[in-house]
Amino acid sequence: MKILGIITEDFVNYKKPCMVIEFPSCTFKCDRECGRPVCQNSALATLNKINISTSRIAEMYTSNPITEAVVMQGLEPFDSFSDLTDLIRALRKQTNDDIVIYTGYNEDEIEDYILDLRRYKNIIVKFGRYIPDQKQHYDPVLGVKLASNNQYAKRIS
Repeated sequence: MKILGIITEDFVNYKKPCMVIEFPSCTFKCDRECGRPVCQNSALATLNKINISTSRIAEMYTSNPITEAVVMQGLEPFDSFSDLTDLIRALRKQTNDDIVIYTGYNEDEIEDYILDLRRYKNIIVKFGRYIPDQKQHYDPVLGVKLASNNQYAKRIS
């Protein structure tokens, strides 16, 4: 699969220590809806893509005694849904730890994808586009602050 990067140990994006996988595609829907560049991850789009197997990512994750979850995030994991599900399958062969997917899509926009992901254990999705100039709020599911008041996380399985 193609990714932009891996952060092997992260303590910011979830309440548990996690590995972060940066996905390579996005339609930049947040920018379009705001009418100006607002994406905090837009610089990722200029990075070279890395080819790595899903089994290698799963191996890296399970061999790290610190991490307790995997976070999939921006650019936009749902714009690479086939790779996203391939990686989830590879991880589920080795662990049932939480998998968190950060998306800028609203829940109703990806209902079919959410239904498909419910077959896997311990999947959490953070929904909602970034809207600038809003007050951050604490999300109890993620255990972190989110940037816009329309954003929320939900355990889907």
